[in-house]
Amino acid sequence: MASYKELLAQRALLEKQIEEARQAEVSDAIAQARKLIVEHGLTAADLGFKVGGLSAPAKAKVAVAAKYRGPNGESWSGRGKAPNWLTSLESDGRQRSEFLV
Repeated sequence: MASYKELLAQRALLEKQIEEARQAEVSDAIAQARKLIVEHGLTAADLGFKVGGLSAPAKAKVAVAAKYRGPNGESWSGRGKAPNWLTSLESDGRQRSEFLV
């Protein structure tokens, strides 16, 4: 039976051989892919890749004008969940329309 050190040496040799085989196969795959791309005139977009490694440009966020203004200067655009200051005033019996800008 092989000793522990001998087995570790074998493992190191096998790992090196595995990495060399992987690199050879990757190189072959890249060469084959390049050949097919050139043959068929494909682009990155045709293959579903993002051009330049960037996604579509993000839309610039535009600040929405305030639609409601509270008694202490709070503001709300009217989009999304109503803020606490407005809901508490409404629960006190005030109308949302009172705070329209």
